[in-house]
Formats: sequence, C-alpha cells, structure tokens
Amino acid sequence: MGKSAFSRSREALLLLGLAPVLILGAAAAYYLTRPTTLTIAVAPNGGTEPALLRAYADELARRGVGIRLKVIPFDGVRESAEALKAGKADLAVVRPDVAMPGNGLTLVVLRELAVFVAAPISAGITGFPNLAGKRLGLLAGRQADRTLVGHLADHYGLEMPTEAATGVLSPNAVSIVPIEEAEIEAALRDRRIDAMILVSTPTSPAARRVVGLVHDASGEDGATLVGTAETGAVLARWPRLQSTTIPASLFGGNPRLPAEDVATVGSSYRLMARANLSRSVAAEVTQHLFEMRAALADKVPAAESLTHPAYEDSADATSARLPIHPGALDYYEREQETFIERYESWIYLVAILAGGFGSTLAWLRQRLGRIRRERIEVATTRLLELRSDARRETDRGRLATMASEIDDLAASIARHALNRPTEPRTLGAANVAIEAARSTVRRRIGQHGLPESAPDGM
Repeated sequence: MGKSAFSRSREALLLLGLAPVLILGAAAAYYLTRPTTLTIAVAPNGGTEPALLRAYADELARRGVGIRLKVIPFDGVRESAEALKAGKADLAVVRPDVAMPGNGLTLVVLRELAVFVAAPISAGITGFPNLAGKRLGLLAGRQADRTLVGHLADHYGLEMPTEAATGVLSPNAVSIVPIEEAEIEAALRDRRIDAMILVSTPTSPAARRVVGLVHDASGEDGATLVGTAETGAVLARWPRLQSTTIPASLFGGNPRLPAEDVATVGSSYRLMARANLSRSVAAEVTQHLFEMRAALADKVPAAESLTHPAYEDSADATSARLPIHPGALDYYEREQETFIERYESWIYLVAILAGGFGSTLAWLRQRLGRIRRERIEVATTRLLELRSDARRETDRGRLATMASEIDDLAASIARHALNRPTEPRTLGAANVAIEAARSTVRRRIGQHGLPESAPDGM
C-alpha cells in the first residue's frame, strides 16, 4: 500500500526540522577542525627573523597542526610593526626601541640584543665616556642600530655626527664608521677605526666572529669588552630597552674575554600578537614554536636564541612596559584552556539549539498526532451520521450509496491505523461506528428486499 499524502507531508516536515540542525552540525564540525590561518609580518629584510618564521610556517604545515601562517615580508621592523597596528597582520616581528604598536603583546622573544664595544686594550676604552674622540666601526645595514647607539651617546653627552667624520674629531664627538665584517681587522690596524660597537646577540656566530677579529687585530695587548654601567638610568630614559649581561669568558677562557661579567643595555626582536587574538590561539602559536625549536634550529641556528619574556609573576607580565599576551602567559604558566573552556560558547549554543529542536520535534509529533486523531474522529462522526440517516432512509439506491461510503470510510481508518500509531480508544470507537453503520444499512436493505451485498466488517 503506498504512502498517503499525509504521510509524505509529515516526513517533509521532519526533514525540514532536521535541516537546520544538520547544517549547524556541519558548520560547527568545519569550524572546529579547520586550521586557523594567521597573517604574520616579518622583518627586517634579509635578517634571521624572517628566515626563522618562514621555517616555522613550513614546519606547521608539514606536521598538519591546527595553526597556519601566511608570511608577509617587510623591509624593516618599523613597517612590520605598522602592519600589526593597522590590523593588516595578526602577528608581527617587532623591535620595541624602533616602533612599538599600541595593540601588540609579546608572545616570544626571538632574539635579545646587547650593545657593547669590542676594543683593543691599547685604545684605552674602559667605559662609554672614553668613546669621546673615537671612531667606532658599526656593521653596515641597520639604521635601527645606529639610532640606538645615538641614544647612548646622547646619554653620555657625546655628539654623534650623521656622517662619518674625517680628520681630527672634536674632543666631545664619537664618529660611527659603517664597515663590512671582512674589513674590520685591517681597519683596526690602519687606525681607520679605534674599536667596534656591536648591537647583536652576544652568543651569535656573527658576534663571536667580530670579537675574534678585534682580538686578532689587537696583537699581544689583547682586547676588552665595554658595556653601559648606568643601565638603570638608561632604562629610565628609554624604557623600551632592556638590561642584559654578557657573562665572563663568553668569547674565550684563556685569556678570559671578557674578564668579568659586563652589564649593558640592549633591545630585542619579539614575536608580537594583536591584543584581541584569542588566548587559545596565542597559546598554541607559542607552544608550537618552542616545541619545534630543535627542528627549526637544524635549518635556522637562530632558533636556539628563542626565549620567553622575563617576568616575576602574572601581574608583572601583564602590566610591564612590554606586556605579555595572556595566551602566551597561559602556556608559560601551564594554564592553557581545556577543550570545554575553549569552546564553551559553542557547546552552550549547540545545547540550546538541540533543546529547541527537541521541543520542536515534540510539538510536531503532538500536532501530527492530533491531526491523525481528528481525521479518524471526523470519519467516526460521519459513520454515526450515516447510521442515523440509514434508519430513516427507504430508497434502496440511497442505501446502496451509504453502504459504499461506509466501506470507503472504513478503508481510510484502516490505512491510518496501519501507517501511524493510533490511540486504542479512538480506534475502538471508530470500529464500533463502522459495525453499527453497516448493521443498520444491512437491516434496512433487507427490509426493502435488496440482496445483502455489503462487504464484511473489520
């Protein structure tokens, strides 16, 4: 027996009710399983930071983790900081002493820089005030380094001409001479420069090479390293700098170079995130970067310089002049969000919608049941009317028509009873009405001499 129009309409309503839930479930599954793609602004052009973060992006994709990085290169850290500030990037390489985006919070310190002077002992340089009247070599290519050296010269009351001076310097001036690494040893021996000033990571291969060249050019006298003794005063004037210490013997143990710890100031290259980046995503970026550090160091040795920002407690971390992103702090404090905490809003939404869907289904079921019951009740009422009419009817043709209508009503009730659950009370009343109507029609047909050809009852 084919399905009735009522059956088909009921299934259509159920499918219509299920469709929003299925769509919502598919959307939620897609959202929860798709990788999160972040845009990262890297700089300076040709530096170690862009190479490191490109390697990180490749490693994330290779391992198939839930974070992807879209790398956008910039010529300098000022431009990368502006990209973060303008909302064009989610992450950026930032050097705070050059440009500090107001919406940037630190995830990782990529590389710490220290400002120090490597000089032959014969040059008589024992502190920054002794740089007056000296020519200092500075590796070419970093305007930000020259600006930082200029701040320190200003602190010690030294003049620093914008161009390398020729001839005799004024007693209160210090001249910066751009120089290539290959020229350092010859420049020191020819007295074109008196010392080298570095803005670098002391443990980097480049720093070790430069100090080694200065030491070789110093002959038997040897070399010395000089920092800034008044670090507290310098940081008070330029709070985006940071204090650092070059440990004794870092560049050699015999003779010790430096002979003792050298206190100085410096800056850092930091991976920063926009402040409104979710805590869970920020924690993941930080976690994966440290977890992959060993693999990244095989490709980019600078990965060994990765470190966390220094802080004493959570309040210090979030209220410092260079605050840490709460998501990165979650990772450092081992307080990362659980799955429930991360997606609790979605879970509550799905629960609310599921409850609403369940209520809708219950209402539909109740409504459809009432429609079925009403149809059987209408058929039962009609059967009782036919019984009443048949008791007064004398026309044999009309009685035969009534008998046929009773059969149709009985068949309709039977179809509803077979295809859909029906209350026994309703079905029992319908059955009694069918038997009563048929019995009355048979009796009236017999009284008028017609053959009893009505079908058997249910």
